[in-house]
Amino acid sequence: MSQNITLQTRRQFLRTGILGGALSWTVPVFLSRTFSAMAGERPDKDAPILVILQMAGGNDGLNTVVPYRNDFYHKARPKIGLAENAVLKINDEIGLPKSLAGFKDLYDAGQLSILQGVGYPNPNRSHFRSTEIWQTASDENKTAEYGWIGRYFDNACPGADPTVGISLTPQAPQAFNAKTPTGVTLDNPQNFRFNAGPRAKDGEMNPDEKSYRELNGITDGSDNSGATIGAIGGAIKRPGSAMDFLERTALDAQVSSDKILEVTRRIKTSTNYPGSQLGNSLKLVGKLIAGGLPTRVFYASQGGYDTHTNQVGQHARLLQDLGDSVKAFVQDLQAQGNLSRVLLITFSEFGRRLAENASGGTDHGAAAPLFVVGHAVKAGVHGAHPSLAPADLLNGDAQFQIDFRSVYAAALEQWLRTPSEPILGRKFAPLPLV
Repeated sequence: MSQNITLQTRRQFLRTGILGGALSWTVPVFLSRTFSAMAGERPDKDAPILVILQMAGGNDGLNTVVPYRNDFYHKARPKIGLAENAVLKINDEIGLPKSLAGFKDLYDAGQLSILQGVGYPNPNRSHFRSTEIWQTASDENKTAEYGWIGRYFDNACPGADPTVGISLTPQAPQAFNAKTPTGVTLDNPQNFRFNAGPRAKDGEMNPDEKSYRELNGITDGSDNSGATIGAIGGAIKRPGSAMDFLERTALDAQVSSDKILEVTRRIKTSTNYPGSQLGNSLKLVGKLIAGGLPTRVFYASQGGYDTHTNQVGQHARLLQDLGDSVKAFVQDLQAQGNLSRVLLITFSEFGRRLAENASGGTDHGAAAPLFVVGHAVKAGVHGAHPSLAPADLLNGDAQFQIDFRSVYAAALEQWLRTPSEPILGRKFAPLPLV
């Protein structure tokens, strides 16, 4: 079926008794889900929502949660280390850089938790391999076919609406890869076109397309982050897979796009978000939550954290955007009355080395802090700051104290209310996050 068929024609085709009735035994699972969505099933308005925010590129955790009085820190970073007067103090040992004032406000409001030294055994310093480990929750010496969120979809969301998972990234993250393909990706207008609506004037966009591009912050392609790594999605596409079939046909995308467009046109927000890619992504997530979509997991990404050179200015800009965007998101959810339903968790594939390099930056490291945001979160600092004493480092890196899969276990069991062991492959003690 041509992808140039209008949305109305697709919907009429899907509604026909020929496909929906007599040939129902041949209908793929994703089309069955689409029928249910068209039938007007009502989502659970009180169901919890998880937002995953990837800080792609390897965030420098030591300049994010700063041990401002640590002599080892300042000795290893004579140029890029942050002095005591450059941080917003959390306690007598650590603080957040002033550029991360948005997070400090959330911390003071009891809406942010800082997890110290998050990582995994035998850390890998490759962007792509370490991202794959985080996305699939696999051990360092193993590979997994499906992502941890995809396994959640398979185990806990059978027959769900396609929008049970929404990723605001250029491609679906490996974390979404599931045995039964689930979820939609909104970033690429070629996969999420709006073929209906009034015809555009010469030289202008169709109003539907224009609205979509504005919602997703699609610009001329320029990137002012100064980053070397924008986003890492992971390898998820396999020739002949159901995921490829889903992407080629794009029927779920067409139906979901119709619902999403309706929601974003109907829902207005008075919250002032930053005009960045991350700010636009979280603004769209806020609208979709307010609009009542049955989404259980949203995935957003902020790139640029691969700071090998001239780190100080780049990192400050990224953290400013991060803090301001997440704070605006929390304010938006509060105004909606939906903050109690939402938990946001950040992650980055690894931290950076303790010692600065000769180019005013830092190289690939291991453990790093992670942030959890929400109304129900047990705010505060979890764990002691990793030791920076030379004898305690692992090949120049701070060692991990918290296995990231214990964070996932908490998100699954305490928040999404589903057993974690079938999803993570074995038992990890969940952290007391909420």
